[in-house]
Parts: sequence; structure tokens; C-alpha cells
Amino acid sequence: MLHEMSGYVFQFVNSLAAPEEVDDENKRLRDIKPVCGVLMIIERSVKVPGEQLLNTQISHLIGKGLNEFDSLRSSEVNDFRKQMRYLAEESLMKRMQSTWLERLRYQCPPRLAEQAVPVTLKSHLNKNCFILVTKFANSECSSSLRVPITRTPQQHIEIILRKQANSLNMRGEPASNYVLKVCGREEYLFGDFPLIQFQYIQEMLSRDLVPQVMTVSMDKLQFLTDPQDYFIPERPRLQSEHASTMRRRTKYVVSWDLKKNYSCGVLSVGGLNVDPGRVVEVICQAGIFHGGKALCEAQKTRAAPVSREGVAQWDQELKFPIMVHNLPRMARLCFGIYEIIKVKSKKRGKDSSKDSINKLAWANTMIFDYKDQLRTDGLTLFMSTHVADETQGDDQLLHPLGTVLSNPNTDSCAALQVRFSNYDCQVPILFPKQEVVRNLAEEIETGSPDVMARLGRDFEKLRATAERDPMYEMHEQDKKNMWALRNHFRSEAPELLPRLLSCVEWGDRAEAASVSRMLMDWPTLPLASALELLDYAYADAAVRSFAVKCLEKISDEDLLLYLLQLVQALKHECYLMCDLSVFLLQRAFKNMIIGHYLFWHLRSEMHMPSVSVRFGLMLEAYCRGCQDHINSLMKQISCLDKLKWASQCIRKKKEISKARSALQQHLQEQHCIETLSEFVSPLNPSFVCKKIKPERCRVMDSKMRPLMVDFENVDPNGSDIRIILKIGDDLRQDMFTLQMLRIMDRLWKSHGYDFRLSPYNCISMENEVGMIEVVEEAETVANIQKQSALFNAASTIYRATLLRKLLVYFSCTILVHFDGDRSGHDRGSRRSRDRRQHTEAERAVQRRLHHIQGDTAA
Repeated sequence: MLHEMSGYVFQFVNSLAAPEEVDDENKRLRDIKPVCGVLMIIERSVKVPGEQLLNTQISHLIGKGLNEFDSLRSSEVNDFRKQMRYLAEESLMKRMQSTWLERLRYQCPPRLAEQAVPVTLKSHLNKNCFILVTKFANSECSSSLRVPITRTPQQHIEIILRKQANSLNMRGEPASNYVLKVCGREEYLFGDFPLIQFQYIQEMLSRDLVPQVMTVSMDKLQFLTDPQDYFIPERPRLQSEHASTMRRRTKYVVSWDLKKNYSCGVLSVGGLNVDPGRVVEVICQAGIFHGGKALCEAQKTRAAPVSREGVAQWDQELKFPIMVHNLPRMARLCFGIYEIIKVKSKKRGKDSSKDSINKLAWANTMIFDYKDQLRTDGLTLFMSTHVADETQGDDQLLHPLGTVLSNPNTDSCAALQVRFSNYDCQVPILFPKQEVVRNLAEEIETGSPDVMARLGRDFEKLRATAERDPMYEMHEQDKKNMWALRNHFRSEAPELLPRLLSCVEWGDRAEAASVSRMLMDWPTLPLASALELLDYAYADAAVRSFAVKCLEKISDEDLLLYLLQLVQALKHECYLMCDLSVFLLQRAFKNMIIGHYLFWHLRSEMHMPSVSVRFGLMLEAYCRGCQDHINSLMKQISCLDKLKWASQCIRKKKEISKARSALQQHLQEQHCIETLSEFVSPLNPSFVCKKIKPERCRVMDSKMRPLMVDFENVDPNGSDIRIILKIGDDLRQDMFTLQMLRIMDRLWKSHGYDFRLSPYNCISMENEVGMIEVVEEAETVANIQKQSALFNAASTIYRATLLRKLLVYFSCTILVHFDGDRSGHDRGSRRSRDRRQHTEAERAVQRRLHHIQGDTAA
């Protein structure tokens, strides 16, 4: 018997091969994209299980079904997901018990500067005061007051409310019920800090603008008043299966007790992509590396023919010239398969042959697994091609900097079968415990007093050598002397730890053990040195753990500044569970702004097979720990999909005018208007877009046809939000360049120089898809070339006119700000000095142009 119509719902199979129900029947088929265009009518369940709904949402956000992680059948993946789930659920439970101030600090954390009144800001103050305009919510009234540099947000609210009460002849409300909000942004000023220490205030004053804020009642902030609907399943306590558990339960052998050469067997490879119409012979080469550095000479198999099915058989044992007891904990085994091609050439009438190499595939694996156990069984390694991975920048046969995870695309890649030796041991072989490692280090710590005294006299010389350019290669004797004086470096120059660690012979267990003991007493490093220790060259777990420990106390603003590098550093981790992953997730659980950028930095590289598993698992963990962020992120992805579809529609139009008309017509459709409304800007989560303005959107005249879209600000006191959607360019390069400018700007300001840099926002969101902030009243270099060159065709090579524009209008301005912002003189004397500097700069530019024109004519 049929039920009422409301008792049924459409179900379809989505692009992630998972069944999904359509809750909103107003959605278009183009939006839900059912596989094979099939919709099924099923009975509506009474209630969708919370975990099922959460898993579906996370799969959409990641762009990968969670069932793909299950299909890997990896104990490391499963253990990582378990531990991250408990970490996420613990964070959720703490947030459920948080106060309104803690919730506000999580969702809208205050942006604070390191210094309350930096040197570069003093010239913008008038008797240690500045002007602040304060507006009242739901009112057109505003107040402009002189604010001393010591006033806090709470003190300012009390003054404003008292002034409002006196003017309206009414009783004032308590200041604790209000908070200051930045006009035009979802940014709030609160806490026991002076107002001038907030970055928004400093940014406005440095541009000679008046900051504007608004008093908002706490009751009006929905994210503070709305009840949070979290899903936290009831689970038993986590039972860890780490090495410590294995040591207690079973007998084992310590790897340091094995005095045998390390060996492994290379059996066969299948799925090679070679031409079946010709005879192909392949060789497998293997090497042992630590931090990109070879620990011994690489070994290779004999040449083996490849069958028509793409299979080659070796069944050959490879023995390496390194003992098992000298293998460091983070040693990795790298494989590379290549083809030998016979090339015939004729020289002076004589035939000669020369072999060339065609690299086919590579794969890496850790010699010890994530439980500290030496691999002693068979293993199938799904390999990656050299072209598919963009992290390899050299011509080496092996790829030691690549991932140690197998290629997740198992259906379309080569599979290498290897067998590891058990060295006649019938029990597990484990790496020694940390106590054993440190005991060995303490035994060999003492050195000859005479030798140490002699080397101590050369300390300053060695220190000068270590402080040279990192690209400078030190002599082997200098490295040995530096390592012998490591205690001197710890007390006199601890910041040179990265240079000191480059002197370690990781193939010597005594030196490797000394590193772990040495780091226990090493002072905390500055931020720059700690970041350097997260480079690929430092693979040791103790070193990377020490680096993360040095980062624990950095501010949220510093973390945001270097978040891009920290995400890239995840690629150099040997195992899924590492201190860096936990550190980033914990900070993201406490700060939604950090979580926002962490999400997009990870998601933008999900198309890369080498990191898709690691980054996908990180994204899953973040979404489980920040369930109140899921709806906002899903809305952003829906908007991105709409804009991508609009970009594809107008690419067929050759004329810009027709493309613009088609874009505006498409964006005026109801489904676009509904989707492109009420969402957080991916470029800057402090801005919320209310709705799109189709009539203000246009197609830019460049090769990739980027879209310039205009949104109305949800705050009526703010200006419109303009964004450029760019498809076809890798914006990660732009992000790194702009980040360098921000770092340089901070360094300059810390030394008293303000060049008034305003790096625009840019974010990569998918493979060659991203958004760029629109810079108002800006001019591109290309337009300067087109407008100034005598002929458009010669605009790119007409250097003199380009430099004339750039040097006159930008270099002179930089000279003015360079000297003017350091001075404390009055504005009148500064203007006269600016005119003199401008004239001198123009003369210098003219001399330079005359020289360039001479070179161009020549």
C-alpha cells in the first residue's frame, strides 16, 4: 500500500559512489549530479542517523568518500582515524561547555599585533590619541571620539553607553552585554588589550584612515545564542596498539642486536605502462635514505623482460652495505623502475651504441613501520609515475623526497612485489626504546679533555662557518669538529641547531642516539629555526618533535602567517601520526580562522595522489572536531561549484561583450541567486557575502577568462565584496609570493620601516582553481606596458617606458615613505622634504633611463 507523498524521498548514487537522499526537492539535477541520471524513490526513514549524515557531509567537503579510506585496509590509516576521532570528540565536548566569551574567541578570534604602539605608528598619533568612530546597532547615530592609546574595548563601551544614556536621558545598560564589532566585517574587538593593539586599528591608522566600529548586543550574535547540534557517538576508551603494547604482550628482538647486512627481495612488478609491440627490459633500483640523504650505495636487479601484460619477474635478493643495527628509526627504502633503451648512432662512419634510461615508476616505504617494528614480511607497493608527482625536481632514478604511502589509485598504477628478510628471527624485530637509545648516548658522551680544549679554541671559526649561507657545503672535517663541539653550540649558539644536525652521520647509531639525548637539554629555538627543522632534510622523529615543541607558544597571527609552510611540511612526515599533525589540528580546533585556512590549504592539494590520503585524513579529523564549521564550508563549496559552472559556460564565447552578457544572464537565474547568498568569503572569513550583484559581474580580458564577481556585504556599514575567480592557473605560487611580502613587511616594521605594503588576498581552492581579492584603483604591469609602449607588440620588450612608469610612480613613493615614516617631525616639514626627495628620485630615474635607452639602442 502506498503512503502519503511526504513519506517518500528521492535517493541517488553520488559521484563518490555513495547513496544519498535528496532532502531539498528544489535542487536541480545538474547540482546533485546523480550517476547515470537515475533517481530512486524510497520510503523516508524516520530519522537519518547522525553519524551517517555527518559522514556524507564530510565526504562532500573532502571530495573523497570515507569508504575509500576503509578500502585501503591499512592498519596505520585505521589507527590514525581512531586517535584523531577521539581528539576531535574531546575538542567538541570542551566547546559544548565553553562560555560565551570562549565561543566568541573561537569563532571570531581577535587579531592582535605584537606591539601596542609600534614605532611606525607613532607619527600617525596626535598626543598619544587617535580618532575612533563608534556607531550604534539599528541606529544611524554615531560618535567620534579621541581615544587614548591605553583605552581597552570594555572601557570604550562604558564611555559610549554612558554618553548615549545622557543624550537620551535614560538609564545606561551594563557594558558587559555589548561587544565592539568592526564595521563591514565579522571581526570583534574584545579582551583586556588596548584598542590600538588590535591589527584593524593599526591598519587603518597606518593608511591615515579613521577606524569605525559598532556596539553590538551579545543577544544579537546568533553563533553565541543558537544551540549547537553536535554528534558525539558513545565509544569505549581507545585501545592503542603501539609498540609499547607489543613489547608487553610478546617477545621481541631489538634491531641493534642484529649484526647482519640489511637485505630485501624484489620479486616482480605488474601493470607497467610500456609499448607491447616492442621488446622492453626493465631494472629495479633500490636505495636506503634518511632525510633525502643516501645511507649507503644503491643496489639494482638484473634486467628483466616485460611481458605483453606489463609484468616483469626478478625474484632477486638485494643486499645493502649497511648493517641492520646501524639503521636509523626513520630510514626509508626507495624503489625505482626504469627501462634500458639501446640508442644507435653513427660517428665518422662507425656504428656505436649508447644506453639511455626511461624512468617508469617509483615507490617508497619505511623500513620500520609506525609501530617501531622492522618489516619482515611481503609487501605490495603501488607505484607512482615520475610525471604524476610534481614534488620531484631532479633527474634521479629514485625519489627519496616522495611519499611513503602507496598510490591510492590502485587500478591504474604499477604494483611492485617485495619480500623483506626476517634474519632468522621468529619473533618481531623492534627498534630500541628511547631509554636504551639515551643510555647509549650518555655512555659515549664523554670525550678527551685535550681534544675538546683544542677544538674549543676553534669554536668561533666554526661558528662563523656555520653562519654562512646554508647553500655553502662545509668540509667533512669541519662537520666532525662541529659535532664534537655540540655542547658549545648548545650554550653559545643554540639557533645553529639546523646547521649542527646536518653534520650528523645518521648511518652511525652512536651519533643518531646522541641527537635524541642532546635535544632534551637544548634551549627553545626562535620561529625561523624551528621552521627549518621541519624541512625534508630532518627526518628524525625527535628532531621534528622538538621543532613542534618550539612552535607551541607562537601566537595565532604568527601561525596564520606560516601556515602555508607548515602544511607543506606535512609532506615530509614519515608517518600519519606525528606531532605536527596533532599540533595543527589542536590549534584549528581552538581557532576557526586557522581552521578555515587549514581546510583550504589541505583541500587544494587533494588531487595529488602522493598526499591525498594524508590530507584527506586530516580534513576528516578537522570536520569531526569542528562540526559547527561544516555548514559554512559546504556553502562555500556550493558557491565555488556555481561559479565554476558559470566560467565553463562563458568560455565558449569569443567576444568579451557576449561573454559578459552570458555571465550576467546566467547569474540572474534563481538557482544561482539562492546559492550565491549568505556565505563566508573563502578569501577572508571576516567578510560575509549577502547576495550576488549580477549586473556588476564581468569577464576579464585575459587568457584564462577569470570572472570578477561582486557581492553585497551582509553588514550595511561595509562596502561591497569583490572577488576574482581564476581557473587554469596554479595560485599556490601566488600565495607563496604574497606570503613572502607579508613576512618582509613584518620584518621591516619591526625595524621601524613602513613601506605601506598592502598584499592582496589569494587562495587556492582546487587543482588550478582559486580566488583573488580585487584591489581597487590598481593597475597591472601588463596595462602599464600597453598604455605606455609605442607599439603594443613591443610592449613586453620596451623596458625604458615600463621602468619610467614604475620607478617614477612607485620608487619615489617608497623613498618618501621609507624616510618619512621613521621621522617624528611635523607634517609640514615632511611635505617639503618629500618634494625634495621626489625631485632627487626623478633625477636618478632619468639617469637610469638614459643608461637603459643606450643599452636598448645598442
